[in-house]
Amino acid sequence: MMRQASIGSVNQNRPSGWWRAYLQHRYGVLFYSLLLTLVGTPIVKALGLSGLTLQFFVGANLLAATPSVDSNLGRHVPLIVVGIAVILGISSFLIGHTVLSTATFLAWTVIALYAVFGALRFVLRSSTITFEHLYAALSAYLLAGVFLGVLYWTLEEAWPGSLVVSGPAGSQPFHLAEGIYFSFITLATVGYGDMVPGSDVVRGFAIVEAIAGQFYLAVMIARLMSLYMREAR
Repeated sequence: MMRQASIGSVNQNRPSGWWRAYLQHRYGVLFYSLLLTLVGTPIVKALGLSGLTLQFFVGANLLAATPSVDSNLGRHVPLIVVGIAVILGISSFLIGHTVLSTATFLAWTVIALYAVFGALRFVLRSSTITFEHLYAALSAYLLAGVFLGVLYWTLEEAWPGSLVVSGPAGSQPFHLAEGIYFSFITLATVGYGDMVPGSDVVRGFAIVEAIAGQFYLAVMIARLMSLYMREAR
């Protein structure tokens, strides 16, 4: 029997019970968590709850992505660290502490992108295809889009004018929902033109995200097809 490698696998003292079951389906949980966030974002915004409520959604995504972060300190250490980061981020936003809020939301993005790296390693190191590998591939794409949206929103909060919004929405406050929206139209290279970078920093991130999105689709489709053809022989 061939052993599959996974950066998110936990072999320390053979976890049992609900934790083992969760680890076996962690990317499925993460995928549906991200999907719920994306579907719920316009609904939450329409209800006028796009601030704190959406941050709770995104924080839940980050916690769901935590088992993808490998750690030699113990399987619960990353979860505790991310939990503290989520609490700090939401608390600093509530009290209006700009510096702490910016730092913690940037930390959210770094943790999420490291989880993306973990999901990619899980897929690319595998010699077979399962539903969990497909969920991991999809989750990596959505996770990057959501948390780069957090990054854009954080930049706009810290340095107003980092993103320029045209039309009636330009006179309204810039919410996290707008950051996620801009991230995905950049990741998918759609570029509607209703929202454009307003600073060199955002332009740089947008270039990297657009190129990475196209590379990701090309490499991941090629990898999954090669595994499928190998199994079909």
